[in-house]
Amino acid sequence: MCGIVGYLGDRDVLPIIIKGLKRLEYRGYDSAGVAISADNEINIFKKQGKVSALEDFIGEKEVKGSVGIGHTRWATHGEPNDLNAHPHYSCSKEFAIIHNGIIENYGPLKAELESKGYTFVSDTDTEVLVTFIEDIYNSGEYSIEEAVRIALSNVIGAYAIAVLSTKEPRKIVAARKGSPLVIGLGKNEYFLASDATPIIEYTNEVVYLNDEEIAVISDDGFNIRDLKDVSKDPYIQTLELELDALEKGGYPHFMLKEIFEQPNSIADCMRGRLNSASGSLVLGGIRNYSNALINAEKIVILACGTSWHAGLVAEYIFEEFCRIPVEVEYASEFRYRNPIVKEGDIVIAISQSGETADTLAAIELAKSKGAIIFGVVNAVGSSISRTTHEGAYLHAGPEIGVASTKAFTAQLSVLVMIALRVANRRGTITERKYKELLVELETIPSKVKKALEYNSQIEYISELFKDAKNFLYLGRGYNFPVALEGALKLKEISYIHAEGYPAAEMKHGPIALIDEEMPVVVIATRDSSYDKIVSNIQEVKARKGVVIAIVTEGDVLIPKMADFVIEVPATHEALMPLVSVIPLQLLSYHIAVMRGCNVDQPRNLAKSVTVE
Repeated sequence: MCGIVGYLGDRDVLPIIIKGLKRLEYRGYDSAGVAISADNEINIFKKQGKVSALEDFIGEKEVKGSVGIGHTRWATHGEPNDLNAHPHYSCSKEFAIIHNGIIENYGPLKAELESKGYTFVSDTDTEVLVTFIEDIYNSGEYSIEEAVRIALSNVIGAYAIAVLSTKEPRKIVAARKGSPLVIGLGKNEYFLASDATPIIEYTNEVVYLNDEEIAVISDDGFNIRDLKDVSKDPYIQTLELELDALEKGGYPHFMLKEIFEQPNSIADCMRGRLNSASGSLVLGGIRNYSNALINAEKIVILACGTSWHAGLVAEYIFEEFCRIPVEVEYASEFRYRNPIVKEGDIVIAISQSGETADTLAAIELAKSKGAIIFGVVNAVGSSISRTTHEGAYLHAGPEIGVASTKAFTAQLSVLVMIALRVANRRGTITERKYKELLVELETIPSKVKKALEYNSQIEYISELFKDAKNFLYLGRGYNFPVALEGALKLKEISYIHAEGYPAAEMKHGPIALIDEEMPVVVIATRDSSYDKIVSNIQEVKARKGVVIAIVTEGDVLIPKMADFVIEVPATHEALMPLVSVIPLQLLSYHIAVMRGCNVDQPRNLAKSVTVE
């Protein structure tokens, strides 16, 4: 949640901050603001709404300075309004701060500060934090960075912060715990951001801060220390991100662009890893702990949202081909019970951003019990990628649309490859079946491309159902998690209530909802459950339900029953979710656009959920 941008150098800072905030707006868009340090004062401009509202608010005002910080907000403490927008001044306006995260003990801190005569103008925990820093600095014993360090040593919660002070106007103090922060290294200039997207235009050399590290950036350079005041050597990484990947490329929305990128993003996942001609499947990221994975007695998958749905598909795949029991857990629930995890157990954590706070917390719990953690993430250098023992990157490229699309299919592609590698090594799959699946997996990009050719037909169907109040999604076997994912996509971006169910469970309750006003999307591709799904469609039609069926190309039976049919290419049923999800993504996209919804930035949501 929330996007942070900072700059220190010789350039005019405001355009850099504004452009960076637009690149980070997928992280939050309730309000936005900037703080510019110049002439021994800090000028703050902030406004409720998107970054464009902030731009309009600043308008023709003369804003000069070459040091500044900016923030785009996803509200936690305090409703979205101008007062609660970041940055926040301290009581004297000698300090300013931007903050991503939650300070859990802000209440007692606020009461203590009020008893000392400090006053507050917002409802946020962030204003309390910056005033706490000021109070420590006013004791006269500490530098700005020491005041920040002492304050952070006494707060409970998560944070990524950047602090300015009139006392040293050419300095930014930044720190993180549980929320990402990256420093970009230019020539006599420095950049700061929640992720690399605002930085890549200026430099490809970055340093990712670790938890409980504080960076001090000035004209003299930068240094990093931890909360115990121990100096840390920065690890400089070179980004491979391309600037073009952050643009819409002629598409009206990032979401549509990312849906249509999937033939390439899936191929990129497999490139250098899979060669069906030689029967080769190499996953270098899991090499050191591969024996533990191969000999696992149980696998626990931790994820949230769309990643959890990918984990559900992986459960079917691992159990069928590897014959290993799998538990798929909501990471947000895992740590709040007493999960049975013992030393040597295998945990696979799935996250597009690699920063999901609930998943990170669940990983730490599993690690404390001696589990071996594998990460499946998209963002290089992310917290999960650095916290896990080993893992595999998706190589799907940046995903800007808040509703995940290409990350889902990339996650499935990586999880399938891991499962097939393990099954082959365990001997739980024949060599013939192994090679057949490798060949079929290599065809998936072309089959996804073929599925995308039905876009116009799906747009036509979307027009007919854009005003529906409810949707029901049904699937069986491997396609049950796809039904859940289809329903989630519709809810996220069109705000239509939708539910996904195993098709056989429909008659245990949801069938009561079905009438002529209820569209029912049935994933009915040819697989081992085909005859059963045909019966489920008949049950819906008997109640006057309207059926939109996703079928395998050439199906002649279901088109006679369903009201609308969308075809997808045939593939092995374990790989079908990679193909069958495509029309569901397009359906949700077109319905949302026709309803006038902002598909890239749906209300109340943010791309990277870095608070619990």
